[in-house]
Amino acid sequence: MSDSIASLIATGTKLYLDSVEPSLIDQNLAWGAVGATSNPAIISDIVKGGGLDSRIEALLGEGLDNEAIAWTLTDELVIDAQKKFASIHRETEGNAGWVSFELDPLLEDPTLDMSDSERTAKYIELGKKWSAGHTNRMIKVPASEAGLAALEELAAACVTLNVTLIFTDDQYTRARDAIWRGAQRCGKLDSFKSVYSIFISRIDIYTQEKLPGLSDEAQGTVGILNAKRIWKANQEFWSGKSTKLDQELIFASTGTKNPNDPPTKYVAALAGSDIQTNPPATNQAVVESGIEFSRTVDQMPSKAVQDEIDAALDIQDMHSTLMSEGVDKFVKPQRALLDLIAAKRKELSAT
Repeated sequence: MSDSIASLIATGTKLYLDSVEPSLIDQNLAWGAVGATSNPAIISDIVKGGGLDSRIEALLGEGLDNEAIAWTLTDELVIDAQKKFASIHRETEGNAGWVSFELDPLLEDPTLDMSDSERTAKYIELGKKWSAGHTNRMIKVPASEAGLAALEELAAACVTLNVTLIFTDDQYTRARDAIWRGAQRCGKLDSFKSVYSIFISRIDIYTQEKLPGLSDEAQGTVGILNAKRIWKANQEFWSGKSTKLDQELIFASTGTKNPNDPPTKYVAALAGSDIQTNPPATNQAVVESGIEFSRTVDQMPSKAVQDEIDAALDIQDMHSTLMSEGVDKFVKPQRALLDLIAAKRKELSAT
């Protein structure tokens, strides 16, 4: 483990990896990572690498269609990662060692003729299906209208949840309250765990485009301020609840998108508590940074900067814009994965 990673973990940050690629899991485990997450783009990249061709060929031989193959590969890759983190899950009694499994992003495809209630019912069905029999798998559900409406029933069925695509305090609050209602119905509060993935860098890209008049002090800090405020609200809410395990924020979208920013910008700004799920390149940058990280998660920008941001930011526009973009970033990779498997089908059947 590098000194920089060690100092980050020493602040209280739980380091997770935004990938389930087996060699990256091994590398990040050695660095001190205690969990991971999956999404369609990650699975697509692994399939593109060609290392799963023999498995795809075997599944084709079983007569599976492209969608069934995509989900079988996803399930198997997540299971492989779960096995690698299982000892951490046992040692922490469920506070770490989790791997997140994302439900079908195509449920949010706006071109599909589905009502929100139909989408919600499908989230509940799939959440129960893909969580069954797993001890350290989190089910990832987006904080869309349909996803939020599914959370209470999933939590009531004792499904461990990672709510993703959260950009605003309102999304977080609705998700948290729904899961807490469901958890109390489930009744297994000693093993109850929930996490809430707050997206950060995408907010700063939004403000660069929509709020170019922000001062230099405020521009590029909106995502960080938003995450810190929600982190504080989360701390305050759960401090009064009788849960054995930590109910945590995941700081997500922590890879910098502005080329002028250091790659460790968000890691450094949010060190000290809860979970950072970082892209592989971001964790690599932390290892190589030589930085000695210190706790910053509870250090807020100046009141002047906060007031400037609050006066300029249209929360509803930010929410609708980023959710629309976020859904698109989920739907397109899933369709690309299905197209990739279709291409592999042709390629392998021709040999």
